[in-house]
Amino acid sequence: MNTIVKEYINSAWPVSSQLLEKKHNLGISPATIRIEMQRLTDFGLLRQPHTSAGRVPTDKGYRFFVNDLIAKGFFEKDYDFKIKSWVDEEIADAVKFIQLLTKNLAVASSTLALSYLPEERILWKEGWEEIFREPEVEEKNFISNFFELLENFENNIGDLKIDSGIKIYIGRENPFPKARDFSIICSKCYFPTGKKAVVSLLGPKRMNYNRNIGLINSLAKLLENR
Repeated sequence: MNTIVKEYINSAWPVSSQLLEKKHNLGISPATIRIEMQRLTDFGLLRQPHTSAGRVPTDKGYRFFVNDLIAKGFFEKDYDFKIKSWVDEEIADAVKFIQLLTKNLAVASSTLALSYLPEERILWKEGWEEIFREPEVEEKNFISNFFELLENFENNIGDLKIDSGIKIYIGRENPFPKARDFSIICSKCYFPTGKKAVVSLLGPKRMNYNRNIGLINSLAKLLENR
């Protein structure tokens, strides 16, 4: 299952049994691969688009993948040095710090990054160009639905219960309408300025969870230990 999810995240194309056979040494016959993919479809972890012989993950499939990443600690962890360079310079001005951090996070994650300071009601967004590079932009209503998700998120971010750890909303798990094609990763942080903040990544459901969970996790830990 994890191989299929990773393949789809990387390619944005439905994954076929033929591709898995040619690209990955799974140690099983092509017929067995097809049977296993059908079983995963029957379990609701994969679905088959009408126009393709391949399959793509469902919300349930993505959730299985993300939970497995977190449980096994398999998400990428090599961001400490990069993130340290973002926050090493002492910046007394909270607004300047939030601008720099959010822009760096957007570029590294290929998503729309948001940083929110509840006490000052400051919300900063970066990464529009990252979102518009995604192939999902060509899909009908993607842009309008994304803007509606963003508006709802901005209006309700103060109500989200983000007290500890990382919160991940995938597709229909999002507490907002028209968000079924998107995922949100959030975490509480403490900026060097002493301000409590919420840092979030918004993007297509096909986002790189390995990288983005690793980024947010590393950022929260680094800021906590400053």
